[in-house]
Amino acid sequence: MDSKIQNGDSVRPLLEKIKSEKKTIVFTNGCFDILHPGHVYYLNHAKNMGDCLVVGLNTDASVKRIKGPKRPLVCEKDRACVLASLTSVDYVVFFDDDTPQKLIELVKPDILVKGGDYRKNEIVGADTVEAYGGKVATIDFLDGFSTTEMISRIKAL
Repeated sequence: MDSKIQNGDSVRPLLEKIKSEKKTIVFTNGCFDILHPGHVYYLNHAKNMGDCLVVGLNTDASVKRIKGPKRPLVCEKDRACVLASLTSVDYVVFFDDDTPQKLIELVKPDILVKGGDYRKNEIVGADTVEAYGGKVATIDFLDGFSTTEMISRIKAL
């Protein structure tokens, strides 16, 4: 499982080997603060679009900047371990920026995937991926699952 958790420098040669084998690399990203069935559904569908699924994972500092000072609820190391335990996920790579743009440029995925709540013009990296002939796709969410909603339900207990 630990071999699935990489950084930008260590994942590059692994992905170059995959590309040399003419395999398809799929990339998605997120905070994945509380992994729930909606995430698993989404990641399985993303993996089914290609041969190798790379998940860009926001660091704790990045999550705090995006979601607020009380997040994340689960630290980056633990979030990475849970993601890496999924058979659909080939690599987890941390990024500390507010967007995954630099990581997308490094990974150069064949397919960039985001959730169905994004329009193509809102997806960070879409222009980059399409510029070299890659594709951008969205996956509808599994109804009834949202990290924010789950946190609200827990607080209401």
